[in-house]
Amino acid sequence: MNAVTAWFGGLLALLSALNPYRLQPEPVPETPLVRLSGEAQGTTYQITYHDRQQRNFQTAIDSLLRGIDQCLSTYRTDSEISQFNRSNAHRFRLPYFYPVLKKSVEIYRATDGAFDPTVKPLVDAYEQAKKSRDPVLPDVDSLLQYVGFQYIKFDSVSVRKTRLHVRLDFNALAQGYTVDVLAVFLESQGIDRYLVEVGGEVRGRGARSEGKWWTVGIENPLRPGGLQTTVQLANRAMAMSGNYRNFYRQNGQVYGHIINPKTGFSKPDALLSATVFAPDAMTADALATAFLVMGLEKTREFLARRRDLDAYLIYQDEQGKLAVSATDGIRAFVSK
Repeated sequence: MNAVTAWFGGLLALLSALNPYRLQPEPVPETPLVRLSGEAQGTTYQITYHDRQQRNFQTAIDSLLRGIDQCLSTYRTDSEISQFNRSNAHRFRLPYFYPVLKKSVEIYRATDGAFDPTVKPLVDAYEQAKKSRDPVLPDVDSLLQYVGFQYIKFDSVSVRKTRLHVRLDFNALAQGYTVDVLAVFLESQGIDRYLVEVGGEVRGRGARSEGKWWTVGIENPLRPGGLQTTVQLANRAMAMSGNYRNFYRQNGQVYGHIINPKTGFSKPDALLSATVFAPDAMTADALATAFLVMGLEKTREFLARRRDLDAYLIYQDEQGKLAVSATDGIRAFVSK
């Protein structure tokens, strides 16, 4: 082997080691799988990981889930977020409120307000209309005055609102954040091969087995419960959002559950579902929701500017047929 050949071979090896999204995982020694599952946040969770010691972290994980619920659940009247929604300010007691606020303002700014957790007054009004026998759309104009993340001010120890009756709802990213918290916990225990899933939001690290990444499914929006495709998850997180499940019809119009915080309405769009791939599940979860608000074309424009993200978009073309748009970075990982 001459010097040039040796140098080129070494360069290829270095580039492969630096690329977290290489198509073939490195060979790894097999260790037994540990599987944990349960219920949390109104949904289910599944955790799978490799551990030579076969440790069972169920008790610790359930404790973390209870803490997140105590902080961020809008269904609990005693949670920190519920207490804040009833008041004008709140001092953090648990370590979960602040990180979600930080991510919220980041995504709010990046999406020009398409993602906005102060949309809660509108969400509550639409849910109430949906439950009634004779649905009546809410007075959107009267509610929009209480929607706007610019009315939320916070630092690392507390949060306050600058307009009365503004309320927060983190349901669009709380499950993704929960996935991240659990993943970080596993890594703190020396676990470097795992798949964490909460309510469909997923984060994976390392290989499932020698030569194989973790495999997760993407749902077909026209056949809920059926798969559109599967994807190999390689050292990143995935979250999907769609407007095709939770909706209702009134006066010939279809209203989805993902509301545009600027207009107060769920605008029909060709985009049926958005599956986002990001380094962390909270980012993927929030952006998947924002993309449904932004619609197909604005989402494509956004992704063209963000090479750190990937997405798999399912939409209806002009003939009403199901079509797919995938970014370059994810195509090779999606089953044909």
